[in-house]
Amino acid sequence: MRMHRLRGWALAAALLSGAAHAAPLTHAQALAALNRAETASRLAGVDRLAQIGSMADAARLLDRLRDSDAQVRELASLALWRIWSRSGDPAIDRLFASGLEQMGAAAFDEALATFDEVVRRKPAFAEGWNKRATLYFMLGQLQKSLLDCDEVLKRNPHHFGALSGAGQIHLQLGNLRSALEYFRRAVDANPNLEGPAQMIPLLEERLRDDPNRT
Repeated sequence: MRMHRLRGWALAAALLSGAAHAAPLTHAQALAALNRAETASRLAGVDRLAQIGSMADAARLLDRLRDSDAQVRELASLALWRIWSRSGDPAIDRLFASGLEQMGAAAFDEALATFDEVVRRKPAFAEGWNKRATLYFMLGQLQKSLLDCDEVLKRNPHHFGALSGAGQIHLQLGNLRSALEYFRRAVDANPNLEGPAQMIPLLEERLRDDPNRT
């Protein structure tokens, strides 16, 4: 649910600079590269799918979140966010980009109207719901944000951003068991999430000490 703080595709460019003059991988080649023994090949496959991949490729990238190499894991996370942010409809993608710009400019009312239109016109687009959930969270409208997180997860059950966000909301509402459940699901989807991973043992301890706590 939170806005993902991209640390930059400059990292990918630097890692893959040696292949800068090679022909771009085809879709099939990118998928095959994900399982190669060479780290550089896996990085190249992840990078290419970030550029051309679709939701059908997301499951393969989720596997790379458990890669033995930390750079592959980080780039797989970034690639998933890029794929999730493509609706498949150029007009919706332009509207979505406009909403992101409005959020970045703190024009929250305008952004909310934009994402209302995104989810109205393309309800199957999970990331439209996710960005509106983020806005509601920023505006303190937690129940509305939680409802939109549920809509995200109906369409993209492995959306670790929405899972983590729902956990944060339940934590703020004092629903510790629900917060723990969502944080566990978030870490199960993406083991590299530091915040939820740190919260899990704290919540487990709190609930052991107070087993009647909801």
